[in-house]
Amino acid sequence: MKVISAAQAAALIADGDHLVVCGTGPVLEPDALLSALEERYLAERHPVDLTLTSTQMVGERPGVGGLNVFAHPGLLSLFIGSSLSVVRHPGLVELFRQGQIEGYMMGMGTILQTLQAAGSKKPGVFTSVGLGTFLDPRCGGGRMNERSTKTLAEVVCWRDAEYLFYPASGARVALIRATAADQSGHLSLEEETNTLGVCDMALAAKANGGIVIAQVRRLVARGGLDARLVKVPGPLVDYVVVHPAQQQLTTAKPFPGYGDGFNPVYVGTARDPLLELAEPAEGPNRIILRRAALELVPGDVVNLGAGLPTGLPLLSYLYGWGDAVTFTNEHGIFGGLMATAVGGSFVPAINPGAIMDSSFQFAFYDAGLLDVTFLGAGEIDASGNVNVSKFGRQWVGTGGFSDITDRTGRIVICGTLTAGGLTTAVDQGRLVIIQEGRHRKFVPQVEEVTLSGAQAIRKGQRVTYVTERAVFQLEEAGLVLTEVAPGVDVDRDIRPLVGFDLRLSDHLATMPAIVFSDQPIGLAAP
Repeated sequence: MKVISAAQAAALIADGDHLVVCGTGPVLEPDALLSALEERYLAERHPVDLTLTSTQMVGERPGVGGLNVFAHPGLLSLFIGSSLSVVRHPGLVELFRQGQIEGYMMGMGTILQTLQAAGSKKPGVFTSVGLGTFLDPRCGGGRMNERSTKTLAEVVCWRDAEYLFYPASGARVALIRATAADQSGHLSLEEETNTLGVCDMALAAKANGGIVIAQVRRLVARGGLDARLVKVPGPLVDYVVVHPAQQQLTTAKPFPGYGDGFNPVYVGTARDPLLELAEPAEGPNRIILRRAALELVPGDVVNLGAGLPTGLPLLSYLYGWGDAVTFTNEHGIFGGLMATAVGGSFVPAINPGAIMDSSFQFAFYDAGLLDVTFLGAGEIDASGNVNVSKFGRQWVGTGGFSDITDRTGRIVICGTLTAGGLTTAVDQGRLVIIQEGRHRKFVPQVEEVTLSGAQAIRKGQRVTYVTERAVFQLEEAGLVLTEVAPGVDVDRDIRPLVGFDLRLSDHLATMPAIVFSDQPIGLAAP
């Protein structure tokens, strides 16, 4: 292992190299390495024609750092990733719109598995994730624009079952990050809120004959690390760049008594008493969360998607059933309160019970060990298909959505019936629509299928769609309205706002009154 500067590290990247970069949002971003790469390109116009594999969406500061550093014509020619954000990465998204970059979306877990395959010299990955969705080569193959003409996956049959086969990753340069390195190159991550597959990235690059460059906050003497905290062993690490200003989160604020952008409650070395938690604000989201909570039963192992569902652990703390269920996210978190509850990122948790690697987390999900997942939606259609991945010329991608929904028995889709200005109130237990949203989310046909209703039915999954005024269930014939909020008229407040013929259950019920009250929500009987 050799200690070098960030500029020297950037100089090691050659034209046409295939990079894999760790990090998601503000977590584990190798910001000094990425900045040096961008500075070199702006000064030399090299390297060019890079291929980038991004398992997660690196960077949270709009227009700064993360994937934004690749938003220069000529620098990047091919992108393989799970997600993008027009808010965080506007320049990069514009290059896709102009057709200057070839791009393909894959499931987050699947990308990690292609890295694992490379690291163990296996040919690739067989997976059921994405069948019948936009990831399936028969339905678009994850292609992002007209320039993207290849097919990353092929459909194969084995023992009368279909799978998608993805070849092992070809990444040869891994840009990763850790907290500390010793002089043998061992990397520890004791201050990092998540590990995000960094060892798999390093192993893949080395197995492919490439190099591993690690950014760390500090360098210690040989043998100076707690071996239990080492997540990447020295033989995998070629170069180390020391960045003393590295923060735990790139958007971090100092924690009392610690400073320097490190908060111990995110890694379990200190506990936040959470004494100032408050009920969710009045409005549609509060109603949806309270109704969604009724889908939980004691003992559930739960996945939470980004956005609205991350409020469920807050309810668990407020209502006293936090020990009855285990909340997880795809970034390796078990237990705790997702940091979004206090205005932070979705990726880490306050007071986590366990921080596992993302590769383990997706193996856990693939094994069918989740009981239920709560996810958001951009569009829903009459067949129960859900779109979270593409809207016009905005490529959001699937993130972990496709992997999570593949083998989870109960799926709860959470979101308002309309979006854009929707305002509601509760008057004596009855829902009042004060202002309707400008955009309809229940449409005749989704623009892109991220969750296939037909596949869910075939696999025997129970899919529930919870809105502030109605609850739908997925049946073989498509969506069926099963519950209506008190005060809501189906013909006035629901039927005109869905883009398909509305089917009513023969047992149409009123949404439980407790949802529209201030009473604590309890868990249902097992």
